[in-house]
Amino acid sequence: MTISSTPTRPKLSDIQQKRYQQIATRYVSHMTINEKLGQLFMVSYQTPSYSADLDHMLAQLHAGGVILYQPQINTREQIQQDITKMQQRATLPLLIATDEEGGYVDRLTHIYPPRLSALAIYRTGDPSVAQHMGHQTAHDLLALGINTNLAPDSDVALVNGPDQITRTFGFTTQSVITFAGAYMRALQQDNVIACVKHFPGLGAATTDAHFELPVVHRTKAQIYATELAPFQTFVQSPNVRERPGMVMSTDVLMPAIDPQFPAELSHIFITDILRQQFGYNGVVITDALSMNGISNHWDMLQASIQALKAGNDMIIGINNPIQMALTIAGLKSALQQERLSLTQVDTSVIRILTLKLQYHLLPLELE
Repeated sequence: MTISSTPTRPKLSDIQQKRYQQIATRYVSHMTINEKLGQLFMVSYQTPSYSADLDHMLAQLHAGGVILYQPQINTREQIQQDITKMQQRATLPLLIATDEEGGYVDRLTHIYPPRLSALAIYRTGDPSVAQHMGHQTAHDLLALGINTNLAPDSDVALVNGPDQITRTFGFTTQSVITFAGAYMRALQQDNVIACVKHFPGLGAATTDAHFELPVVHRTKAQIYATELAPFQTFVQSPNVRERPGMVMSTDVLMPAIDPQFPAELSHIFITDILRQQFGYNGVVITDALSMNGISNHWDMLQASIQALKAGNDMIIGINNPIQMALTIAGLKSALQQERLSLTQVDTSVIRILTLKLQYHLLPLELE
């Protein structure tokens, strides 16, 4: 007896995602090259409140997002007003982000009580604590107007690294998957975009990338089995809430996989592994290209071009309009010289706008 097989129906979330991509593509078809290039930047600013420099980056240079650090988040009323003005002045609705991890990476302590670090959450032994903290963090962020959390940290702590103390959900692949997964599901269930970091993993780094480029001498098999495993699990999860809206790549050199470029500038890591092997088609955002791990070796324009060629969609590290304008001019020159392709730019902008549509930040219809 022959049993005929029925083709598997696509998941509702996949159908929705396809629709969002189609709408995003229509948006992109109506955008100028300057508007497209602006969307590739998540900018920061150096003043404690809304400034003329920030306004220029939003209204004139068309930035796609803003990252807030603790000096910009001072009182509830101040940051709410600043974010409202950002969204009013932006060309398209913004990704408004901060990295609210808890512990010593806690940007909201001027307004809210300190939060447990990832390591403290792990040490409770109870994933429901991670879930609770995810819900509470989402609630607090949304109350201020912040729609994106550059968390959870999904590194597996293998050494007592200088930049990872208390930031990781434990010391094994499974502990990170369990606790970071619970935290991320809660964030995204509550409509805050989560961003897993630091791809492909800083858990074995003994150098802080803020000061110099970390080099990790582990085998390819070790990296795949440990550092890469949480990222692969999350981006391939059947649970849509556990598939991160964003992945942050970082500056770590892993010679066993790419001996030339640190991961966030590496086509091997971003396109070959994350996109093609793992199947991730969401937004990939760089760590700050202004950190010494990158800036000691590449200037902002060189790093930005290489990051986009590698497969990243958004760039962090720009904090003033002069730097942004020069970088955009350099990207336009790279397009003219065919060192960067317009198809790459369009693909990245479509991913960014798809994410904004998915989280109801962007209207479903063009005005």
